[in-house]
Amino acid sequence: MFGDGLPAPALFDRRPDLMTDLAAPIARPRSGLAAMLVAVLLEAALVISWSAGFVGIRFASDHAPIFLILLWRSLVSGLLLLPFALTVGPKLRWRDVPPQMLFGTLAMAVYLAGFALAIGEGVPTGLVALIADMLPLGVALLSWPLLGQALTRGQWLGTGLGLAGVLLASGWSVSFGDVPLWAYGLPVAGTLSFALATLLQKRSPAGALPVHQSLCLQCLTASALFAVGAWHEGGVAPVMDAGFIGGILWLVFVATFASWSLYYLALRRSSPARVTAVLYLSPPVTMVCAWVAFGEPLSWAMAGGLAVSLLGIVVFAGSRGA
Repeated sequence: MFGDGLPAPALFDRRPDLMTDLAAPIARPRSGLAAMLVAVLLEAALVISWSAGFVGIRFASDHAPIFLILLWRSLVSGLLLLPFALTVGPKLRWRDVPPQMLFGTLAMAVYLAGFALAIGEGVPTGLVALIADMLPLGVALLSWPLLGQALTRGQWLGTGLGLAGVLLASGWSVSFGDVPLWAYGLPVAGTLSFALATLLQKRSPAGALPVHQSLCLQCLTASALFAVGAWHEGGVAPVMDAGFIGGILWLVFVATFASWSLYYLALRRSSPARVTAVLYLSPPVTMVCAWVAFGEPLSWAMAGGLAVSLLGIVVFAGSRGA
């Protein structure tokens, strides 16, 4: 989810040759203490930037309609990546475009719209981040009917715990405020759409594009779809407001580019399992940030639901065949 939403190939394809600068070996500090300090700082920055997408959407939603925010976040990201997509890596072919448009629709447009609209309707930002973190469970659940890969008992247990934690946290937030019940289904639908895109991408030969090329095509595809929603909301012109401009810059450079640069740096220094575990700290960080910045209340029910969900992910990941 880069930050809050990312192309399916980037999440599950950890090739070291995605871009020339990311492929270069990283010098490790000689001192064990220095190496530990660098790793901790890197992982802390990763968690903060990963949470920035949810917080950025919540901030920008006070200054512009949701689809307008998503349009300019995706369009600016795609246009900035376009020169690199055309000049760095293998040459793009026209036959690569349609699959990436499909993946961009499912893994970016539907996913981002799901959680952004939920936040816009008043669903607590931390709860949306928690639901988004259930992506591995969504992939496993969809792989059962689509790929015939049955879940083990441990995976079913982990899935049940994860869903129970979400329901526990959601049950508290339903009693808070006037959020419509259907709004809680938006991030769930978005996460399942992302999971479906992931499975389709893994089975598609078009999934071999480097991440900066696939991300560029998916961002531009999503921006075209978001433009339709923005036009329906009132127009596609950007709001000449410091809050809107600042929110878009935050979403592009912090929640998008910084989060993925840090993600790949972390993968180069550590194992995928450790990096994935670190990213599960994103929901509590998002909850605290939303409490500090926007006054969204915290409760023991939210904390308990978060703990149960994260336990479910740990049980799931530790199961045979996960």
